[in-house]
Amino acid sequence: MSTEKKRKIRCLVALGIDPSLQRDPKNDPRRRIGKLPKRPSGKRTSFFGIETNPELVWQNWEEGKEYNKTLVLVNIQNKLHRLHVRPPVSKCFTTSIAPDILLSPGTSLSIQITFTPKEKCQYEDKLEFRCKDGTFRVRLLAPVPVHDLDVPDTVALPLCAVQHSSQTTFLLKNASKLLTSFRWEYEAPFQLSPERGLLNPDQEYQMTVVFRPQEAQSYQKPATCNFGDEGREENCCTLLLQGQAKNTCLQLRGAGVTENEKEHGHPVLLFGPVGFGQSLLKHFEIFNPSPVTAAFSLSHLSGGLSLLGSVFSSDVTSGEVPPGGSQRVGVTYSPVVVDYVSVEYLSLKCRGAPIETLIKLTGRCTGPKVSLSSSTLNFGFVRKGEAVKQTLRLQNSSSVATVYQWDLDFNGHSVFTIQPASGTVQPQNHIKLTVVYRPTQTIFHYRRVTCLILHGDPLFLDLNGSCHSEENPAPVVPPPDSCDQRLHRIRSVLKTPMDEFYQCYTRCIPSPHVCVAPSELLFNQKTTKSVVTSCSSTQSVAITNHTRKKVSLVWTIAEDSPFSISPVSQDLAPLKATSFRVTYDPKEPNTLHGAQLECFAFHKMDDPDLMDQLFCPSWCMTVRVIGHSFQPTHKPFEPSCSLEPPYVVFPGLNALSYRMVLLRNMGDLPLTFSLDNSSKNALTESVSVIPKCGLIQPKNYQILTLRTKPTEDSPNEGFGLQLQLNAAKFTKELMVVSAIEKLNLFLDGDCRLNFPPTSIGSICRRFHNMRNLSCIPLRFQWSIPEQDQELISVEPDAGELNPNEISVQTWSFRPPLQNTYTLEPTVTFWPVQSDGRSQSYLTLKVVGAGAEGFIEAMETVLDVEETLIGSSSSVEVPLVNNSPCSLSFCLSVHQTLLDEDLEYDPETEPVALQLDCGRGTIAPYSTMLLRCTVRPYRRAQYLCQISYQTLNASDCAVCPLQELCEVRVRGVVPTLQVTDVYGCGSIDRMEKRPLWKLLSLDGLNSQLLSIPTAAELTYGIPNKHCLGNIPTTDCTIFDFNFNAAPMNAAPSSFLLMFHNPGFYPVDWGFLFPDRQQMSQLDYWTETGAFSSSELTDMKDQNKNLFSISPLSGTLLPGQKKAVRFCYSHNVVGMNRIPVVFTQCHGREILLIFKGLTVDRDKPYLHYSSNKHVLTAVSIANSCPPRQVLKLQNTGALPVHYEVDTDVLLKLQMDNFNHAVLTCLNPEGHVPAGQSAMVEWIFSPLEAKLYSMEIPIHVRDGDTTLLTFEGTGFASHIADSPETFYCSDVEAPLPCVQRIPFPGQVLFMSEESISLGNICISSQYSTILFLTNVSPTDSMVYTWEVPQQNKQEVVQIRPMQGSVSPGESALCVVTFTSTDYPTIYQLDVVCQVVLEVEQNKYLRALRRWEEEMRRKEEDFTITDRKETRAERERKAKLERQPKPPLPSLLHLEVTALSHRLQQCMQPPLPPSENLFPITSHPEKELVVDLLNTMLWNILQELDYTTLEQLSKPANHIENKLQPQFLQNRAMAEMSKNVLLNTLQNLMMEAVRGELDLTAHPRAISLPPAFNRRISKTLTKMENSKKD
Repeated sequence: MSTEKKRKIRCLVALGIDPSLQRDPKNDPRRRIGKLPKRPSGKRTSFFGIETNPELVWQNWEEGKEYNKTLVLVNIQNKLHRLHVRPPVSKCFTTSIAPDILLSPGTSLSIQITFTPKEKCQYEDKLEFRCKDGTFRVRLLAPVPVHDLDVPDTVALPLCAVQHSSQTTFLLKNASKLLTSFRWEYEAPFQLSPERGLLNPDQEYQMTVVFRPQEAQSYQKPATCNFGDEGREENCCTLLLQGQAKNTCLQLRGAGVTENEKEHGHPVLLFGPVGFGQSLLKHFEIFNPSPVTAAFSLSHLSGGLSLLGSVFSSDVTSGEVPPGGSQRVGVTYSPVVVDYVSVEYLSLKCRGAPIETLIKLTGRCTGPKVSLSSSTLNFGFVRKGEAVKQTLRLQNSSSVATVYQWDLDFNGHSVFTIQPASGTVQPQNHIKLTVVYRPTQTIFHYRRVTCLILHGDPLFLDLNGSCHSEENPAPVVPPPDSCDQRLHRIRSVLKTPMDEFYQCYTRCIPSPHVCVAPSELLFNQKTTKSVVTSCSSTQSVAITNHTRKKVSLVWTIAEDSPFSISPVSQDLAPLKATSFRVTYDPKEPNTLHGAQLECFAFHKMDDPDLMDQLFCPSWCMTVRVIGHSFQPTHKPFEPSCSLEPPYVVFPGLNALSYRMVLLRNMGDLPLTFSLDNSSKNALTESVSVIPKCGLIQPKNYQILTLRTKPTEDSPNEGFGLQLQLNAAKFTKELMVVSAIEKLNLFLDGDCRLNFPPTSIGSICRRFHNMRNLSCIPLRFQWSIPEQDQELISVEPDAGELNPNEISVQTWSFRPPLQNTYTLEPTVTFWPVQSDGRSQSYLTLKVVGAGAEGFIEAMETVLDVEETLIGSSSSVEVPLVNNSPCSLSFCLSVHQTLLDEDLEYDPETEPVALQLDCGRGTIAPYSTMLLRCTVRPYRRAQYLCQISYQTLNASDCAVCPLQELCEVRVRGVVPTLQVTDVYGCGSIDRMEKRPLWKLLSLDGLNSQLLSIPTAAELTYGIPNKHCLGNIPTTDCTIFDFNFNAAPMNAAPSSFLLMFHNPGFYPVDWGFLFPDRQQMSQLDYWTETGAFSSSELTDMKDQNKNLFSISPLSGTLLPGQKKAVRFCYSHNVVGMNRIPVVFTQCHGREILLIFKGLTVDRDKPYLHYSSNKHVLTAVSIANSCPPRQVLKLQNTGALPVHYEVDTDVLLKLQMDNFNHAVLTCLNPEGHVPAGQSAMVEWIFSPLEAKLYSMEIPIHVRDGDTTLLTFEGTGFASHIADSPETFYCSDVEAPLPCVQRIPFPGQVLFMSEESISLGNICISSQYSTILFLTNVSPTDSMVYTWEVPQQNKQEVVQIRPMQGSVSPGESALCVVTFTSTDYPTIYQLDVVCQVVLEVEQNKYLRALRRWEEEMRRKEEDFTITDRKETRAERERKAKLERQPKPPLPSLLHLEVTALSHRLQQCMQPPLPPSENLFPITSHPEKELVVDLLNTMLWNILQELDYTTLEQLSKPANHIENKLQPQFLQNRAMAEMSKNVLLNTLQNLMMEAVRGELDLTAHPRAISLPPAFNRRISKTLTKMENSKKD
């Protein structure tokens, strides 16, 4: 032990403090998880009416100094407090207060407490106060200053997406007076910043928590903060960090987004056809349905793009979408290649999302579509030197602006001119063209002029005309179809308009008639430094005649042109060639010139007749020439031009293809161009450019046509074509890509496709992607070996793929056997634009296996909760596939009704279990929830067996039915029944049986337990709106009779205990007329139950007489609820009101509430019914039993009644002077509010039903005619006892009350005692328990014993007593029958009063009796006048106190006594109510109990006495022998001992001291005792033989 610790212990001992109470710093509660608890500062507390502080705390103290605090005590009560003060034990806390102090009401006391610390340690003590009510303490605490941080218990981070982050802040406060260093320790995915720091006293710092989850789940991680001195953070507190991460989910939607079935769910953004040079913008939305913000990136799918780059551009590449929000994305399509289908993919990636989403972008570039209004113009005969004009239209029927240019000279070197020669035709528009024919030679002119369309096929216009002069007559005009025939021969050889244009331009058509070479001449003037006198230059061209006829050649001469030709005309012999000189002689220096020279050739015939027959149109040949006249001292001007596009890509096919480029002169000066031949090589020579040279006027353009056939050795990156501009060093480079592209078809999975194990005979489908990574469209075809075609198939098996397009193909695998298969189908692909001769191949390796599968149910038996008939409920049956393959299956249901008493036809009976899906597929090693709908159609127990069959690829079953599980369903209806009734108020003295009959509860229960109709099953929650029309047939009406009572008497109330015996909750309600629909009220009028005026009176008046509480409610299965019905006697007469009792989806019953209020001045006897049914009597019974008619006086006056016996005498005379019905007390008095018993003897003469109407007169009142009905029956044995049958007791009633009514605290163990058939003058005893269920109040009970024939036949011991809370009292009920056969129906009343109220009444009664006695004995004279208070007090003392109003319990005692001769007739018929033991376990319990008791009695009794008692007594002898009297007394004593023993045992069992259900223990008896029993039994047998 360290010295410091020893010093602290010595200090604590010196202060009187137990050192063991000091805590170890490591176990100190301040090392807690969460926030430090705050001490109450200034909060006062009340102790026994004295308000003060619960503790005094000294903070920031130093040893050796003195600190004072004041404790204030305040008396906040209205009584004087005497306090005994116990001062602190420690010497460091001192006070000078007296040991005993007094605090008057409302006063306060200040106590000064001085704290003088000696050491630097924690001090703790208390100041104790003791008063009469108890003791309270004030804590005195002086803690040592320690490091303390205020940290919240929990910090919840905002909801966050996976792989995203969210953050929040919280305050970290230094709650101590010390400089505190802190250091955090935490776990991912949380991060705290800063991780460490230093806090000044009372300083707050805002901490930041960052949440970066990597998985979708809920996170709860503790973060520990170590704090203390810097470098020694010994204390710690814990903060719970909570965060929840959700997966992100982004959806694409929008007007332009469609779901393409071929893409298998991939969204497609279709742009459709878009014109060249145009752009189309479309939008789609990225929607976030998840509850978290999602960050996304949008990029092009890598691979597959052409050399020209992407033609789709997106204005959004990344962003964040809030929960439930969307991000609008715009995509622009700008095509660059005509008739090219562009396909690209945008990849939408979201952090935290498991997969990326692809959106397909597709569009097609459309070029110009123009046409001429006429393809031929015939100018006819034109005189030389004249000009003829004709017009035509150039129509643009496309959606793009079309750039055109006529391939014709417009400087006079052609006889034909077209204006405008070039320009733009707007979409869906046209321009007017003017064609001029101005011949210079008297010949026939024919020329096919080409109109170049940028990025489109050229147009051709055939121009012909004939020139004549006065010197030369008009030449012969060829037939109109001669030109067309020659063109048809040319076109039959060519394929496309572009081929025709190229061949005609270069004269490379097969078997040309006349050709010229070269077709381009460049005159680049070179001069010396000396001044030249002439700058003209000459070049020659050669024309060859390939025909076998002589031709004439004529050049078109332009005036004022720097270019001239000599000779202008010449004849050329067959198969010969000739040369012409072309001279360039510019008139101005430093200029640019260009022209297209035109030459016509035609056959020359010497014979005019032959010429007419063999005339052929002329041929036109052109030579492009350019030149310049720049002097050496003059630098050519710099050109300003552009190439559109600067990059030309030819299709990578081994075929001729064409592209067009627009060379635009953007300057203000002319521009000449020509191909630069200085860098001539094989690549540049492979590309043909038309025209190779030319002159472009300012702000004008030239359409260049390029033709090539790609080669394999051409570089993929392309090569450049140099255009020399202005005959100088100015060049313009045109990049050309012309290479044969290697076809690239990509198959996913490295050309491998694996199928999972597949059930034999079924089909497994897999998706497999195939992508065209080439820049040319491909056509593909799958080839599957014939022997494998039954195993695998693919859709589509053939098709076309545009460049960069992905085809999702569906492969199907169908194994016939349990085997592993490896297959190798082949895909063949080739360019769409080729003839298919050059094909490529790829092989896909397909691996699959066949397997056998099976399905099981997770639960073989599934019990469904009870379902209401007509309604439905959902059930989920988990199906498990534990096999390695997925299974396709079909389900079937077989139904059986388990109720044996139900008859049904299985073929037509509706099935109660409906499967939501009868077919399906379940994945391997997975669970599938089979959803079913339960809809029972009758009240029965259903057993539904679910079976399955596996299906093959043709949806045919491949195995027999196999059982999965059983579903047990119980169809129920809402059921209610009344299990108990209790009367109170004016009918509190009415016993249960007549009250049960008065309210028609048997009929009501039968209807409540019956099955509702189809219409009733549709009723909803009981209210005024849910009820439909009441049916006019089969409608049951019951009377609810509230009996009768005088005017202004206590209300007639009764409580009905409703019980839900079913399995379904029941919503019930009572509807008074004001809440019923009009259709219901009309029904009451139609049936005659009430008139319309009565209904109106009932709605206005009777609604205040009758009341029900509660009006509605819900009863759960097995639950019970008491409902109070009340009728107020405020209106004289019979009051009725119709009430509807309805249940939700259950029965709807009409009740008629009846209540009678009697005038207080009128005598009245009330009969619950005008018919009285007598108990059936045997015609052989010579001594029929007495029967009782109960007359009830419900008025306020006593009643004298008289029975009219004349009817009885007439009945006697009609039955041979035999008294069939006799009244024993035909007249009598009935006190007000009580009842009288009129005794009758029914002696039938015949076995039939007797019916008699007997008047009963009431003196000064009314006469009531009662109908008596009695039945006589024949008995097999004379004077045999009748079976105990009584009309009033035939319906079984609950004899044991299970649930207390509201306010009831005392129970009887049974409410009905049925003795059955007994003998006259006999005695029977039974026991009864009264149980007090109140936990606090004692109850006092008093029995009221009725009389029969002015005799007390029932005795109860004790007659009164008290029952403590939770205890039970035993009462012995003894019944002694009279000496005449009688039917007993007795009502024994038990009055129950609170013992507190009873004692209060007895004290008041005692005071009143003493006051009355004092008043009789004392005489007081006084002169002082009594005050009002004294008079009231005196009157109160003179008023006799009233006893407390008791609550009544009714005990029904029934029996049927017979004469001794009838009792001796064996056997007595067993009474159903004598031993109400029905269940087998209860019967066994009683038998075991009685056997044990009798065996114990046999062990204790003397058998000699039993032998004597067993002999029959002689009732005839007048003198009893002394020995018999002694035996009789001993028998009575044994009887009492046995009775008391049984009573004690039952009392111990009720109290829980004895377990009657315990298994009996077998005890072996001594051998001597056994021998004594054997000897006794032998002696008894011998005496019987004698």
